[in-house]
Amino acid sequence: MASSSGNDDDLTIPRAAINKMIKETLPNVRVANDARELVVNCCTEFIHLISSEANEICNKSEKKTISPEHVIQALESLGFGSYISEVKEVLQECKTVALKRRKANSRLENLGIPEEELLRQQQELFAKARQQQAELAQQEWLQMQQAAQQAQLAAAASASASHQAGSSQDEDDEDDI
Repeated sequence: MASSSGNDDDLTIPRAAINKMIKETLPNVRVANDARELVVNCCTEFIHLISSEANEICNKSEKKTISPEHVIQALESLGFGSYISEVKEVLQECKTVALKRRKANSRLENLGIPEEELLRQQQELFAKARQQQAELAQQEWLQMQQAAQQAQLAAAASASASHQAGSSQDEDDEDDI
């Protein structure tokens, strides 16, 4: 697990991700916990090694951003040239996925409805929602008013009934005198 101390040595790949990869790669094989931990540490070290080398290549080419080409050159210079064809395939897959995402995001643009019209429709929907909210608030206020009036009427009726009961008691008291 990554520590919050900020030290590069504490940065690791999440164990859950490594466990998932191990299960997918070797579904019928049991792997001991210490072996899993070793795989996590190896992966972390490999990433650190490749990214450091790619950073050096990037700096030598006077660039500020590490590009996929820098990573591929780092693999070659560190003796991992046999991975380059697979890395290029994965890179192409990533570019394809990114392109699909961009196309999905531009569907709104492809609707053929001008942005001004979409904005107008949005404003209409907001206005309609505000109107409905105001009507609901008005109905709630009226219900509260009616409940308050009913409570006042009930209190007045109760007071009247107790006043009448008190008056009849007074009359009874006068009869006794």
